[in-house]
Amino acid sequence: MPDDLFQFLTKAQRTLDEGFAHLPPTPPPQLDEAASSILQQVATRLHDNYPYAHPLYAGQMLKPPHPIARAAYALAMSVNPNNHALDGGRASSAMEIEAVAAIAKMFHWRQHLGHLSSGGTFANLEALWVAGQLEPGKAIAASDQAHYTHSRISSVLGLPFVTIPSDGRGRMDLTALKHLLETNEAQNQIGTVVVTLGTTAIGSVDPLDQILALQQKYKFRIHVDAAYGGYFTLASNLSSETRAAFDAIPHADSLVIDPHKHGLQPYGCGCILFRDPAVGRLYKHDSPYTYFSSKDLHLGEISLECSRAGASAVALWATQQLLPYTSGGTFAQGLESSHAAAIKLHQRLSESPHFLTPTAPPQLDIVFWAVNAPTSEASSALAQSIFDEAAKLDLHLALAKLPTRLFQQGTWTKFNSPDPQNTVTCLRSVLMKPEHLLWLDHLWDRLEQATAQVASVNHPTEPF
Repeated sequence: MPDDLFQFLTKAQRTLDEGFAHLPPTPPPQLDEAASSILQQVATRLHDNYPYAHPLYAGQMLKPPHPIARAAYALAMSVNPNNHALDGGRASSAMEIEAVAAIAKMFHWRQHLGHLSSGGTFANLEALWVAGQLEPGKAIAASDQAHYTHSRISSVLGLPFVTIPSDGRGRMDLTALKHLLETNEAQNQIGTVVVTLGTTAIGSVDPLDQILALQQKYKFRIHVDAAYGGYFTLASNLSSETRAAFDAIPHADSLVIDPHKHGLQPYGCGCILFRDPAVGRLYKHDSPYTYFSSKDLHLGEISLECSRAGASAVALWATQQLLPYTSGGTFAQGLESSHAAAIKLHQRLSESPHFLTPTAPPQLDIVFWAVNAPTSEASSALAQSIFDEAAKLDLHLALAKLPTRLFQQGTWTKFNSPDPQNTVTCLRSVLMKPEHLLWLDHLWDRLEQATAQVASVNHPTEPF
């Protein structure tokens, strides 16, 4: 933890306190030795975590918040604002409006309606709720690689849900989508198609640009779930097909992005955006005890969620001031480093005789691979063993059960068909820290050591 974080925070805290110095003093509760002992216990118990902030942690989607976000959040907690109502968070509400506008501008939305949320799940709930209000009773369709929350949300909202198969690269299958739309055209049953730009399993990017062409004919809403991958719109080193999908975002109807993933924010900080501000009419409600001292816009009037941490808005706003969302800027360069690290790791895995990789390189910064073994069952068991050995070397990866069709057909002779029920447990790495590019050799060395250890124990007779 940088020492200057405490210095800057202390200085800012004095400035904040001076703003209320004219009030009669109300000394805060003092912490004593008992409190110090409890905090020491907390610190000790928090050792029971993986080192999420370190580059050797390359498992799940956990990215440390930027120091300025941590400091701004802590500073705001002196006030503990609630951004549901303007009276509960005057300054932080203004910061939220500005921060959300910066996100909308990043996607080239000339107008928008939106706000922050506690995370992507609630943001997606809100998007699909609006979709259900505008297209009552019509189904929500999403890829089989889309986040599971969409089917759950549809169930909560009482809307039918349809799963669209994905192709061999984990993207929504356009042929399957077109067939679904043609089949349901007469009944006009599909109200919204969820397009995922960055699936949480493998980082695949649905072809939004081509789905927009289908929208022109079949007239459905498009909701973009970019909770994970949205910020990659700033990256300059994406493939042409991935770039085309991100460039099509301005034409979507709604969009979700999570600043607490690639936006360097503490949990929880999600964001929902609608391209048409007129959807605000759907939120209309009357709560006289909440709004009484201002006629200005209340964020609570355009949100399903009530109490929300104003500190999240303050932290996001501060981070945006330090690291603006500009192509070629420091923030964008961090995303480009993550993508470059994923491409390099994929290349090394492809050249190794011990591993099996999908034919296409990563679209974003998530890499997955299987262990070279004669059967998917053997491959899965070896993946678990390598995962365990790598952890002993302080390299923390993840495991993911993925369809065998993501690998070259015939890789495992038992599974030559594209049946989605055929799965294999893969090793998976999320290289979302910019430092991962510099640490790639360290990660690779530990992966090779773990693999060698497993090989020496198992003595397999086949490729591994």
